[in-house]
Amino acid sequence: MPTFTSHVSLDDITRLASHTGLSPKSTPILQAAEEARANDYDAICYPLTTEKWRKRWQDMCLFPGEDVEDKNALEQRAEAWRAKPTFSLDEVTVTRLDEAEGTVALISDWLELDASDDWVRHDAEIALQQELAYASYLNFHTAILPPPRNREHVASYARAVNACLHAVPFIELSVRISIYDPSVFHASSAAKRASVLEPSSPGSSPAQAPVSAWEIWDTIHSICDYNLRLTLTLDLTLPLPSTLGLLSQWLAEPIRHIFLPASAFIANAKGYPVLPKGTQAFIRDVMKLQPNIILSGTSAGRHSRGGESAYKQYVRHLEKTSPSVQAAQTRGTVEHFARGYQDYLQAPLQPLMDNLQSATYETFERDPVKYNNYEQAIYLALAEWPRPGKILLCVAGAGRGPLVARCLSAIERSGKDAFVYAVEKNPNAFVTLQERKKLEWKEKVELLYGDMRTLVVPEKVDILVSELLGSFGDNELSPECLDGAMRFLKPDGISIPASYTAHIAPLSSSKLYNDTGSTADQKAAETPYVVKFNAINILSGDGGGVSGTCGPKIQECWEFEHPRSDAVLDRRGLPLTNSHNARSARLTFHIPHEGVLHGLAGYFEARLYGSVGLSIHPNTMDKVSKDMLSWFPLFFPLRDPLYLPSNSELHVSIWRLTNQRQVWYEWHAEAFLPVPRSAPNSDRTPNVTKRKRQSQDTVLLSPRPLSAVASSPLVDAVDVPFIVERGERTAEEEEDRGEVMLVKIGQTALHNPHGRSSWIGL
Repeated sequence: MPTFTSHVSLDDITRLASHTGLSPKSTPILQAAEEARANDYDAICYPLTTEKWRKRWQDMCLFPGEDVEDKNALEQRAEAWRAKPTFSLDEVTVTRLDEAEGTVALISDWLELDASDDWVRHDAEIALQQELAYASYLNFHTAILPPPRNREHVASYARAVNACLHAVPFIELSVRISIYDPSVFHASSAAKRASVLEPSSPGSSPAQAPVSAWEIWDTIHSICDYNLRLTLTLDLTLPLPSTLGLLSQWLAEPIRHIFLPASAFIANAKGYPVLPKGTQAFIRDVMKLQPNIILSGTSAGRHSRGGESAYKQYVRHLEKTSPSVQAAQTRGTVEHFARGYQDYLQAPLQPLMDNLQSATYETFERDPVKYNNYEQAIYLALAEWPRPGKILLCVAGAGRGPLVARCLSAIERSGKDAFVYAVEKNPNAFVTLQERKKLEWKEKVELLYGDMRTLVVPEKVDILVSELLGSFGDNELSPECLDGAMRFLKPDGISIPASYTAHIAPLSSSKLYNDTGSTADQKAAETPYVVKFNAINILSGDGGGVSGTCGPKIQECWEFEHPRSDAVLDRRGLPLTNSHNARSARLTFHIPHEGVLHGLAGYFEARLYGSVGLSIHPNTMDKVSKDMLSWFPLFFPLRDPLYLPSNSELHVSIWRLTNQRQVWYEWHAEAFLPVPRSAPNSDRTPNVTKRKRQSQDTVLLSPRPLSAVASSPLVDAVDVPFIVERGERTAEEEEDRGEVMLVKIGQTALHNPHGRSSWIGL
């Protein structure tokens, strides 16, 4: 659940200090905290310093006077302060440990760490370190920093913050960023740039559109090397866009606080405070991250109905109506099952090398959706069986017997005469199977102990049933296992599952990158993990992109079918090598909005029999196997983040490779900017390769000379010597006008070459 914090302004502190009823042991801050608790807030946040500190700093560092003697005196004072920064008692709002307990400090919002003037930046950084040192002295756990205001010097802002992260241990620093709908900002003359929006707010300067605001944050985050103590405070003072496309990129960031002043609310028809539609939608979406909601100015009476409590009640209503929150609170859903496992890295199983524990089987067997679908698939296969006589089934990899039980249930439903063999290599699980045969199955089942790849069965069967799928379909060696088990099957037999496909999509997630790529451990960044995604953003979009060659948002890599006939077999019916199970794919994704690539999300779809299947593909899972619990997606991490501008293309290559002992994945990505071509014939264009695809001409350029004419804050347009503007074109040149050039702007390393960091053992 989100927490709620009441913002206490300097005016509030002054008002409380004027009360004569305060006991000698009480202070304005303690009184404010008591009032907040009485109003059902979890904490308070307040400025660390007073206006007297601001005045002294400005007098010393900004030199407003013209008198030379005054300037010299002020400079001496400033130098003394720079040498030994310290506060006077009347320059701070808090002095005691009990005042700081459970509260959030607001660093002076007038500090311009990205000012155009070098000396202002220099002195602002000293003041920032002074305030944070004092906050650390009082044991504050969190401090909210002033917002960045100047894109030109955002690197200076980030460098200063990074210095503070190293100089002041333990405190979490949260950067305040304002996001909003730029059409509202530009249409309103009242929303011009100011250092403080209103007296009751921590202050922010909405000088950036949503995309560039994210880009500023990403620059700060990157320069600070994704420090775990650097978080994000989103200022939602102004209305947000009604669509979440641009805003989804924030959901992959470490959002810790949401600042909501009373001025962000509008009155509904009855006079109660509500939020604009765009802000409502974003709040509902961000509730899955359980942020701290900072409410400000709620006692000012801005709305005629509801009073101070109405603001918090309304945000609670948005939380309760959030789809992600509702799903997490509903039994039987994946979100409810996965509570506590969101964005938690889990190593995939090694089913051939390791014997599973009973508790692991127990977890998988709690999934009614998977086994209902399996039973339905088996039932349909039995019901449609074309020949009379006894039907033989084999469960390959029976575990503790859930599929065996479903086979017997399907046999009973179909009314067919059938018999079941159950194969299992885990000696411990085989004991459980013996018990179930004795107590439940009797003579309906025959147990066979051994590895399905080498075991000899008494007779060939008509239907082979297995549950060997992994999060990526084949990542738990279902193809290799079933290569051996296909020996059990008659020439016209049926395999359940009949086929399965692997799918990927580009993903951004600060949390997952911090857990993998930000470490010095190469293995961690080259190992696929099973993850229940939460704080992520899928970067790709649907459609062909600028070049017209891009595929859908989530794209298929490859497929495996069973039974298969492409493997060369030995006398025992086993493949001579595993080369037929190698796969590769090269996929092209359209990136509609800028973002940072941290890895690839992996999914699978499986067809069990007929129209019955299993899926964790986001686009089909609700139709095929809604609320299935057995599989979370697979995450292929990247060692280093890759920045992707808006309207760029991402080319992903992924391989499934094998030898006689192992199977492993390798992956690599390249980023390109599609640039409309207006150039002479290709024979006069150096370093250009043309390709035709989907009736579109695309030209691939080498990185030199770098050319880009796309609107990206990180890629500037430069002169391209071989692009010539001419008033007239030949017929051939007119035909070339539809071409698109792809300018390479970045790439990743090849991950996990030769399976050096991760592999699945045969």
